Amino acid sequence: MQLRARMVVEGFMVGLHKSPYHGFSVEFAEHRPYMSGDPLRNLDWKVYAKTDRLYVKQYEEETNLKSYILLDVSNSMNYTSGTITKFQYASYLAAALSFLMIQQRDAVGLAAYDTELRTYLPPRSVHSYLNVLLSQLEKLTPSSQTDIGKNLHRVAERISRRGLIIVLSDLLDEPENIISGLKHFRHNGHEVLVMQILDPREVDFAFSGDVRFKDLEGDEQVPTQPWHIRKEYQRLVGEFVERIRRACQEAQIDHTLLKTDTSYDQALISYLTKRATIR
Repeated sequence: MQLRARMVVEGFMVGLHKSPYHGFSVEFAEHRPYMSGDPLRNLDWKVYAKTDRLYVKQYEEETNLKSYILLDVSNSMNYTSGTITKFQYASYLAAALSFLMIQQRDAVGLAAYDTELRTYLPPRSVHSYLNVLLSQLEKLTPSSQTDIGKNLHRVAERISRRGLIIVLSDLLDEPENIISGLKHFRHNGHEVLVMQILDPREVDFAFSGDVRFKDLEGDEQVPTQPWHIRKEYQRLVGEFVERIRRACQEAQIDHTLLKTDTSYDQALISYLTKRATIR
């Protein structure tokens, strides 16, 4: 988990300086080309190993932002049509975000939930805390059914100091309950970033032949020929995602739809964009 998080973040940081988003890099560690007279201790040797170029790291003062990553560990997150489940994608993203935040010297905590709050680690900013977070992420496995709204309320009641809430979930639950929980955070003065994670087939329904669908959180099974219902399915899923997105927009909550074949860079850019608005 630590190796994956490091590779995602360091690859992202290098790419950031070759992209239109270069300005965001000052939020965590500003790299610039080495110039004669710069202290050698500020050289980033890991970037040098990747690019064969010398870069100097520059840091801003500590901001003391507290961030909370809320990770959905219900069984629906176990779905995959390819090589990576929604849960794996979300847990790797949580690891990368934790790595990035602690590099920024922001405090980061973790809450994992299904029908109950399974894990709660309060935010810390010390570098050694990263090992605690990543170790916990390694141990988590999806189980049980989903009650997103109830657990959003539970976490909201537990947090006293205002901060940034990052929700990683497929949001496959009752929209009214989810929206109520998200608004609880906003009512308490928190900034909120929702990253809705879906498998590509959950969006496009591009299955062929005769298929039997099984409920990951129950016993129901439905045999069907997908091409018969694909158009209606796509319409209903589109309406569901749009309903969540619009409700988030009305509550001044950032919403990002991520598919498990989406680069982690898009998620990290969403985080930095949100981070840049918090002062």
